[in-house]
Amino acid sequence: MSKNNSKSNKKKRRNKKNTQAVKNTQTVKNTSENEQKAKPADKPAVKSKSSDDVAIKLSHVTKQFKLFKSQKSRLKSLFSKKVNYTIKTANEDVSFVIHKGEAVAFFGKNGAGKSTLLKMITGVLFPTEGEIEVNGEVSALLELTAGFDPEFTGRENVYLRGHMRGMSDDKIKGYEQAIVEFADIGEYIDQPVRTYSSGMRARLGFAINANIEPEILIVDEALSVGDAAFRKKCNTIVKKIIAEENTTLLLVTHSSEMARQFCERGIVLHQSKVYFDGPIEEAIAKYEQDILGKAAPAPKAGSFLNQQ
Repeated sequence: MSKNNSKSNKKKRRNKKNTQAVKNTQTVKNTSENEQKAKPADKPAVKSKSSDDVAIKLSHVTKQFKLFKSQKSRLKSLFSKKVNYTIKTANEDVSFVIHKGEAVAFFGKNGAGKSTLLKMITGVLFPTEGEIEVNGEVSALLELTAGFDPEFTGRENVYLRGHMRGMSDDKIKGYEQAIVEFADIGEYIDQPVRTYSSGMRARLGFAINANIEPEILIVDEALSVGDAAFRKKCNTIVKKIIAEENTTLLLVTHSSEMARQFCERGIVLHQSKVYFDGPIEEAIAKYEQDILGKAAPAPKAGSFLNQQ
């Protein structure tokens, strides 16, 4: 009897061990399956924020300004929320993507929000709502004389502007001669900037921004500075930058010919919003006909329309 009980107990213990082993195997298997299932779900968390070829991306960007009746009212608003003001919307729900190497013209009447938009891209202003993503070093020809110290010489201001961009003295020195030659202001390069005419300051500002190999070049009517010879030189260097260095160009202009010369894409702003975004010829037509109210150009002689 005792032998039978002993055999029975041994058999029960073996069955129990086998059962436990099966459970452990299932647990390991389930854990492994869960880990395998979890891996694909983890990928989006480490996904890159932007594509490699995106230079600028705006997502539902709105910019508003508070307008006060006087500077006194503006000062009071810092200490009290009861001061009255009006809201001016410069840009409203603006979204677009510009890829690296693209040349894009921005059209719009004065007050449409073009300059405000570009200032947000450069980081001078910040959006009230939405997100702006910029991938690359920006050189902005918005206010050519901004950032100059009037007591510094032109040459010293070259180094000042370079330091503001985080460049070392050695790197700036590599660009110095090209900038001096491009500005072409003679002996004034070693005189204080306060002695310069507005045209000389603009020439130096353009020379600095255009010669320091920007990844993103933003131009706001700056190509119209100086005399005809200097404007031609400006046009030449911008074309060279775009063609040889794969630089992204954002150009604000009222000139259709200048836009055609540099850009293949146009964005039309109207009443703070994007009115049109597409090929440059279509953008020019939208701007001139819909916004400015110009009549559509007559078809050329011998064209398909004249043969109907």
